[in-house]
Amino acid sequence: MTMDISFTRTQAPLSRPDDTSLTFGKVLTDHMFMMNYEEGRGWHDPRVVPYAPIPMDPATSVLHYGQAVFDGLKAFRGADGAVRLFRAERHAKRLNKSCAALCIPTMDEDLIRRSFEAVVAADHDWVPRAPGTSLYIRPTVIATEVMLGVHPASRYTYFVICSPVGSYYKEGVKPVRILATDKHVRAVQGGLGEAKTAANYAASLSAQQEAERAGYTQVLWLDGVERRWIDEVGTMNIMMRIGDEVITPPLAGTILDGVTRNSILTLLRDWGVPVNERRVSIEEVMAAGRDGTLTEMWGTGTAAVVSPVGELGYKGEKITVGGGRTGELTRKLYDAIVAIQYGRAPDPHGWMTEVKVPVEA
Repeated sequence: MTMDISFTRTQAPLSRPDDTSLTFGKVLTDHMFMMNYEEGRGWHDPRVVPYAPIPMDPATSVLHYGQAVFDGLKAFRGADGAVRLFRAERHAKRLNKSCAALCIPTMDEDLIRRSFEAVVAADHDWVPRAPGTSLYIRPTVIATEVMLGVHPASRYTYFVICSPVGSYYKEGVKPVRILATDKHVRAVQGGLGEAKTAANYAASLSAQQEAERAGYTQVLWLDGVERRWIDEVGTMNIMMRIGDEVITPPLAGTILDGVTRNSILTLLRDWGVPVNERRVSIEEVMAAGRDGTLTEMWGTGTAAVVSPVGELGYKGEKITVGGGRTGELTRKLYDAIVAIQYGRAPDPHGWMTEVKVPVEA
């Protein structure tokens, strides 16, 4: 049975920031979506309410045992003024997949999608208009049972908050420097690598700090067993063009099934570009950098869309990728996805969902 989503409008609306001042995740909108779960009752009471703190007992299980998952997608304002979500259905599926990995009860995927649309519709005026800006949407599920003891919780809260954002990386779409590490491990098969969990991001902070101290922007993660097979870069999937082929690590249980990754692979295949989802070692990539066959390398993710790599460091050696410039294919991919997101190009795969703004809004 389809559940109706109730709406309580804020009585204290905030002033919206100027589009030119936007960074990432610093400002939150007026409303949030919430829904609760209780064992025996299931998910219930879906609602859009004024943005507010969530009261929490010190013994709330998420604070101790880490049952927390989230996702991230964006809403874009097109040149026609319409607000559209990028690949909402796939984000809803991935959120449920992350829930299942942490023994969190899954939700109706249509209701997840409607939760995105409901909160964006409530705060549609917050979707910025300047080029390159968007409304970032953060759906999150946390365990809220009050208890001390290691077992799946019996209560959960699902919430969705939004933030108007500018470009995620201060370098913009300029090439970044990344450092491959064989000291720190992100994930192994059978672990949480393919789920979007809070724990994965907390575990990445130490390596990220080390990379920044060495003058790099992001960490290139290697596998956790042999520490030679490339997994991800920072919080993004990674792709590289060696010769005429685009290579990206396969979905083998240790990396996130990135929505932008999937979108880019779809475009590449549409264009007839050879794509190979296979294991690729750091030694192979460094060798390709030395002999000049590594012509492009880029990260993919919701926040940055495409982030070109200009330099790769590993064990004291540095290689320059594509002369340190954004590659032709990298730029083409970025431009193609952004054009679809902002409604400047056709959407042949049906990736965009227009948000219907209620008349009373």
